[in-house]
Amino acid sequence: MATRRATHAGSWYSSSGRELDRELEGWLSRAEQKQLPAKAIIAPHAGYSYCGACGAYAYKQVDPTRIERVFILGPSHHVYLPGCALTTCAKYQTPLYDLVVDQEVNRELMGSKMFETMTIPVDEDEHSIEMHLPYVAKVMESKRGNFTIVPVLVGALDESKEQSYGRLFSTYLADPRNLFVISSDFCHWGKRFRYTYYDKKYSKIYQCIEAVDKMGMDLIEQLDPRGFSAYLKKYSNTICGRHPIAVLLNAIVAVLGERQNGLRYEMKFLKYAQSNQCKTQSDSSVSYAAACLTSS
Repeated sequence: MATRRATHAGSWYSSSGRELDRELEGWLSRAEQKQLPAKAIIAPHAGYSYCGACGAYAYKQVDPTRIERVFILGPSHHVYLPGCALTTCAKYQTPLYDLVVDQEVNRELMGSKMFETMTIPVDEDEHSIEMHLPYVAKVMESKRGNFTIVPVLVGALDESKEQSYGRLFSTYLADPRNLFVISSDFCHWGKRFRYTYYDKKYSKIYQCIEAVDKMGMDLIEQLDPRGFSAYLKKYSNTICGRHPIAVLLNAIVAVLGERQNGLRYEMKFLKYAQSNQCKTQSDSSVSYAAACLTSS
């Protein structure tokens, strides 16, 4: 089986293992540890110069001690998928070290008949999963060789499919040995993104963008997949990882519905940032947010 190349290294992030390790260590050292240990995190997938510092706030909450498997759910940017797809590769390359794909879980998931497979060109073209691999390698360094990854490319799911995949992944979410990484940037604002929503009650466009993003973030914190779906329909916010987020929310609902034993999940956003502060209609920006899910 093939190894997926780190095709965005050298452009979206450093291809030098030493330099990359130093950057990740710096961002992690400056992030606060508030929600340890993470059951799931939401973190951005843009170039590290834009969102590396923001993503650190999510990854700072990861305790590798009990983790044996990392699911990485990223949105499909380049190909249309009505469902979800799995990799055919055995390993994913990073400048730090290669990550091993969990073939047993892939076989289990394929057995559900709910997944297709990515071609290697599609796999290597997609950045939404790759941008998380160096951070996963870094925070799981103490378990190197003793954990696996399950990359999942998430397509344009309708609400029914978000619920179906949520139920499927709920079994894995309930397992304390698993960590879920949800890959998502938030609002893509500007004419080049075909999204220029602006409520003039805010004196600046960037303030409106933040307000709209935080409406969605509040619903995610409330673990409300239906509310999140209604919000997206109302505001059409260009959250590129909305489907992976919805799958996670539905997985949480499924776990809580099946376990009437006092189990609690708490989602908290720890950091929010924008690539640029938009002040005119000719400006553009992408928003980034980091969140952590814990259980008790």
